[in-house]
Amino acid sequence: FFEPMLHANPPSSSTCCPSPLDCPKDLFNYSTTMMKCTAILALVGSAAAFAPAQQAARMSTAMDATAAQKDFFGLKENVDFSKELGVQAPLGLWDPLGLLKESEDYESFNDLREKEIKHGRVAMLAVVGYLTTAAGIRFPGAEDIPAGMASWGALLETKDGMNVLYQMGAFFVAAEIANREAPWTGVTAEFPGDYRNGKLDFGWDKFSDETKMKKRAIELNNGRAAMMGIWGLVIHEMMGVSILPGGLLPGQ
Repeated sequence: FFEPMLHANPPSSSTCCPSPLDCPKDLFNYSTTMMKCTAILALVGSAAAFAPAQQAARMSTAMDATAAQKDFFGLKENVDFSKELGVQAPLGLWDPLGLLKESEDYESFNDLREKEIKHGRVAMLAVVGYLTTAAGIRFPGAEDIPAGMASWGALLETKDGMNVLYQMGAFFVAAEIANREAPWTGVTAEFPGDYRNGKLDFGWDKFSDETKMKKRAIELNNGRAAMMGIWGLVIHEMMGVSILPGGLLPGQ
């Protein structure tokens, strides 16, 4: 397309004239043709700058630079927590307080998960203790201690009750010290909340990975239910509304 125009011979000098009005028609046509050719070549050159190959090359370079910056500066990678244990129907990844928005790595996520598991375990013990004392079961010597929240005031009124509170405090301290990963033993926790430290097992290591994940999910869900359950029991007791069989209302 361009070759005939590029090789076109210009008009001879004999056709030149002192005024554009006096120029021959063939000289005008030649100039117009060369201007069109130059404009088309300029457009082709501009389009070549945006060719897909070069665009992809520049994009790849930008991505490589970003990856290099993350590696050099130690920038954190964004993590998708929607596939983690405990994310299930009907709520899915439920984070109403937005605690995970600032968590860009598994270290922060595992810290929150460990707190959730610990609160769930304490809540499960609390629900069992609440329902046991509501059923009238007592340790020897504590037959006169009422059930429910009223038990705290009753324990503070007697010396024996104070001893019980001291024992509870000592147990809490010992449990807090024992229920944590002990790196000095040379054992690394398998997952958040794994406090076996090479001592307690109860056959856990014999389970398959699928069974382990299932049991961890069961514990997590039971802990969540217990956290809601203990608050439900306490709030209904304070309101004077029984939710226990037979209309039993602890502390009353």
